[in-house]
Amino acid sequence: MLILGIDPSLSCTGWGIVSKVGNRLTHIANGQVKTDPRASLPERLVTLDQELADVILAHRPDAAAVEEVFVNKNPQSTLKLGQARGVCLLVAARAGLPVAEYATRLVKKAIVGTGGAEKAQVQAMLGVLLPGVKLAGADAADALAVAIAHAHLVRG
Repeated sequence: MLILGIDPSLSCTGWGIVSKVGNRLTHIANGQVKTDPRASLPERLVTLDQELADVILAHRPDAAAVEEVFVNKNPQSTLKLGQARGVCLLVAARAGLPVAEYATRLVKKAIVGTGGAEKAQVQAMLGVLLPGVKLAGADAADALAVAIAHAHLVRG
């Protein structure tokens, strides 16, 4: 089973793909979709849609897992994040993928063992779980963590 993990953001959405065969996980790919902050919101959402669709076409995952939105202090930022997340859910669903959603604390608990883990702890565990992985950035690391959490939590 190939699992696409997505860490949504309007500025830089991370994505990561892992293969699950039995209890064995293998890194397939990871990357980030960066949008132009000078572009309009609709243009940025289109970029996100197109680039994630290209990732899905290139790798043909069997399932997708998307990190849930946390509420920012700034309501405008929360709304923009929600719109980016909606595009992430849409592109995966439009490709016919079953889509799971996970809270950040649950992802951290699945990877590190505690929901209050720091980003550095999550990235260190990625190195243990996916030896030799080269991360495209912090957002790609978060997306791989989402994919791995799904692999641990899904049956089959």
